[in-house]
Amino acid sequence: MLDTQVTKAPPSLLYMVKQVELVVRSHLDELVRPSGITALQYTALTVLERHDGLSAAQLARDSFVTAQSIADLVRSLERRGLVRRERNPRNRRELLILLTEDGRELLARHAGPVRELEERMVRDLTAHQTEQFREALASAWHALS
Repeated sequence: MLDTQVTKAPPSLLYMVKQVELVVRSHLDELVRPSGITALQYTALTVLERHDGLSAAQLARDSFVTAQSIADLVRSLERRGLVRRERNPRNRRELLILLTEDGRELLARHAGPVRELEERMVRDLTAHQTEQFREALASAWHALS
């Protein structure tokens, strides 16, 4: 008798990474929606929290959005008083985007729930596995950047 059972290949890593991205974004959207922002806007605010005073082009790259969409995103955040723009003193033609105190307060309000989401994502991993996961993701990003 022949074994007709077909062994299925595991899903590709690219597919799995996209699945994680989509589920994280969905949960993050739910967390930040009460503040009137999206997951993409939240991401841009966290980028500014780490590196305040970026150009729109750099903020777009670091926030994983296109240069076209960052303009709308920044305008929306500026209208909400979460960011402000000012001229770069070293290049007067360039506007820098800075996080406001309201933006910092919004990030502080969401820090706990976002940390809990991250902890939930890796709850079945040991601390060592979590660090390896972080390093593997960083390596994958660097390899493709």
